Amino acid sequence: MSAQNNPLQVAVIIGSTRGGRFGPVVADWVISHIARRDDMAADRVDLVETPLPAVFPDFTKPLPEEVATQVGAVATRLAAADAFVIVTPEYNHSFPASLKNLIDWHNEQWHAKPVGFVSYGGLSGGLRAVEHLRVVLAEVHSVTVRNTVSFHNFGQVFDGEGRPTDPGADIAAKGLLDQLSWWGGILRDAKVTNPYTV
Repeated sequence: MSAQNNPLQVAVIIGSTRGGRFGPVVADWVISHIARRDDMAADRVDLVETPLPAVFPDFTKPLPEEVATQVGAVATRLAAADAFVIVTPEYNHSFPASLKNLIDWHNEQWHAKPVGFVSYGGLSGGLRAVEHLRVVLAEVHSVTVRNTVSFHNFGQVFDGEGRPTDPGADIAAKGLLDQLSWWGGILRDAKVTNPYTV
């Protein structure tokens, strides 16, 4: 079934939990692009609103009820996603600890699903964070798409309405989402006829 008849469920993950973060502005801009498409639907996953424990339990034992509830709420949303867009800043040449924590708490939810990136930062535009994420996500069997969107000196390139001032950003977003749609549809259909196994 085509993505047009059965829209891809895209989890847009806000990777930063830092006070004063800019991530929600960027994520909402991405979601506005998804909302204009008939082949995708977005789920906004904010790690401030869905916190995960920073201390991992002994996995040879059942999870404490409170931990299982916390993790399960996020795991259900990741499992329902056909694809992901990760919105990330760059901290100390890499991505936030909160984002690594999200990845580490889950496994099969990432398997054989495409991931796109929208990054923001200073001169680098968050691109070093993206390159580190590619390596990490390969370990959980995700497929990262080539095209990215990056905002260099992000504080200077958005207007008061939360929109980029450079129209090239909208073109870049379309290219990213087009690739994500292609991979998402192909991988979703493939798993129906040939389930992915590790």
